Amino acid sequence: KGTIHLFRKSQRSLVGKLTHEFRLVAADRRSWKILLFGAINLICIGLLLMWCSSTNSIALTAYTYLTIFDLFSLVTCLISYWVMMKKPSPVYSFGFERFEVLAVFASTVLAQLGALFILKESAERFLEQPEIHTGRLLVGTFVALFFNLFTMLSIKNKPFAYVSEAASTSWLQEHVADLSRSICGIIPGLSSIFLPRMNPFVLIDIAGALALCITYMLIEINNYFAVDTASAIAIALMTFGTMYPMSVYSGKVLLQTTPPHVIGQLDKLLREVSTLDGVLEVRNEHFWTLGFGTLAGSVHVRIRRDANEQMVLAHVTNRLYTLVSTLTVQIFKDDWIRPTLSSVPIANNILNLSDHHIIPMPSLKAADHLSPATSTPAKPSSPPPEFSFNTPGKNVSPVILLNTQTKPYGLGFNHGSAPYSSVLNQGLGIPGMGAAQGFRTGFANVPSRYGTNARGQPRP
Repeated sequence: KGTIHLFRKSQRSLVGKLTHEFRLVAADRRSWKILLFGAINLICIGLLLMWCSSTNSIALTAYTYLTIFDLFSLVTCLISYWVMMKKPSPVYSFGFERFEVLAVFASTVLAQLGALFILKESAERFLEQPEIHTGRLLVGTFVALFFNLFTMLSIKNKPFAYVSEAASTSWLQEHVADLSRSICGIIPGLSSIFLPRMNPFVLIDIAGALALCITYMLIEINNYFAVDTASAIAIALMTFGTMYPMSVYSGKVLLQTTPPHVIGQLDKLLREVSTLDGVLEVRNEHFWTLGFGTLAGSVHVRIRRDANEQMVLAHVTNRLYTLVSTLTVQIFKDDWIRPTLSSVPIANNILNLSDHHIIPMPSLKAADHLSPATSTPAKPSSPPPEFSFNTPGKNVSPVILLNTQTKPYGLGFNHGSAPYSSVLNQGLGIPGMGAAQGFRTGFANVPSRYGTNARGQPRP
């Protein structure tokens, strides 16, 4: 019997997980070449940083950052191999393709941060320019150029190759393309070399090496040390301008946006789907980029009640699968039930009129007759007086319920259909008398005028 460990960790640590995944990648022979280039890259970076310190050249430091970017690209290539080995899991149901997108985005952003650091150091050097030693400046330039070109051309980096083609062109590529058109106009035989879109990484390596060669010659001839700072700024700007379009493209992929170049094709496919037999409506469509060259999407399709769901699903999937590799289709049949006006559940016997009592409302024409208490007709359109008590509302005419058997409190006569002349004889029509006030409070809900003037006319 073994020992019982009460507090044993159920999961491995982060270092253990990384070691396990690294062993999984290293087991593939294709990754050995990348690991070898990565080891040579580390040695080259160490030598270049030592030569940057000995020459005191910030332009060589800016060019060394391109070698560090090559190391990031090799790590991205390893991640791409790891993604191809991994299968979708319950946690990552769409697979691990977004890891290589994240690696490309992080690499390009770090390169731009290095360019900004070079710009900051160059601004400080303009105030106080140090002396530049050119002993190993040219050697470091050619070592870095050779290794960068050899790495870019020897290793097939799928993520960066796709991003460099799909992203928009940088300002350096546009200027070189204009220059290439001018050269090909003079020498047409060079059109096959210069006219195609040049690789941005190869272009920036050649341009940076050319700037360092010009710096070396100017310092050797005229001791013009400020040109080193100017070359560093030029290399930093070229680096930033080359990496920025790639960062934007990979960032849009991470934000799950729809690529602009496939929007027209998606609209065409959706129109074809809406014309299929049995399809009534296509709605709630959403398509996004899952990885480099991989589209995912979901769509809701409303069909007729008599349509075959499996047949419609097969036709919709067949149309959209040519462009969208990971697709989710929601099929639901048409619902003929119309929504009711009531927001509460309707009782079962609501339509049975015999189970309910209908209370007849009094006719509005009855209000045109004389009120039993006053001679002024009570019209429904006239608003109640402002001084009346318990007014039911401005636009609602109250219903007067007369009961001859009920007597008002505090009065010794019947309330009901007594003639108006008898009421006046008792002195109840003159305002100011206590009895009249008590009688009026008995008719608090009557929206009619009360009282008469000295001539017997109704007082307003």
